[in-house]
Amino acid sequence: MNPIFARRRGRLLTYQAMREGKLTSTRRVACGQCGAESAAIEWERTGQVCPKCGWHAPIGAYHRLWQILDPGTFQELEENVRSADPLSFPGYPRKLAALRAKTGLEDAAVAALGKIEGRRAVLAVIDSRFFMGSMGTAVGEKIARAAELAERRKLPLIIFSASGGARMQEGIFSLMQMAKTAAAIRRFQDRGGLYISCLTHPTTGGVTASFASLGDIMLSEPGALIGFAGPRVIQQTIGQELPEGFQRAEYLLEHGFLDQIVPRGEWRRVLSQLLALHERGKRA
Repeated sequence: MNPIFARRRGRLLTYQAMREGKLTSTRRVACGQCGAESAAIEWERTGQVCPKCGWHAPIGAYHRLWQILDPGTFQELEENVRSADPLSFPGYPRKLAALRAKTGLEDAAVAALGKIEGRRAVLAVIDSRFFMGSMGTAVGEKIARAAELAERRKLPLIIFSASGGARMQEGIFSLMQMAKTAAAIRRFQDRGGLYISCLTHPTTGGVTASFASLGDIMLSEPGALIGFAGPRVIQQTIGQELPEGFQRAEYLLEHGFLDQIVPRGEWRRVLSQLLALHERGKRA
């Protein structure tokens, strides 16, 4: 069996056992926000949300898809698309190889075809474990191809973003992905496609400045940091104190950038409702 596939299969079997209540653990995990420790099994039961304070910890792309898609409907797309080393950046190939071995990912994006409560959609998820979800040529290509497939099959497109921005090691080739992904999304929308953008912590830089901000419907997890430059850089640049909660999901919802904040356990229900409304709208 392919080693990467074996690791993915092992994780999926573990998640299934947790869902069915067959797995217990005495290991404890400290919250990255409040510092409180809780049993690891409690973190799994809450979908990696702190049982004490509700902080939403980052999760991997396959874990996210497992939480959202109907069992047995996951079909990975463009799984062999991977970044090269167009600038011969020192140490970059070695870091790519190490991250592929560690995460089981080819790059920072996973695209898939699947169903949410019986409704088909094309999804893409950015995984922050791989170069902090930075957008290089592979991520840009997967996002663009996902939009093109959704257009051909006349399916909704759902993208979960979690990124530090453009990938420094690919230079201008990384920055070009902003225009490419934005153009692909625009073509998809111009032909009547529904694009739901789901922002998770953190979504920043060139990803925010391109496809992540172009959704017909803009959703986010609670407390997510969303912006282009970080608040510290902005504050130093303008020389002014920033409002409390600046660039957090709750602040952006209040100021009209977001349509809704969705707790992790509610994603399936909310997305299913939106897809159902979209289907009814097309039939009307």
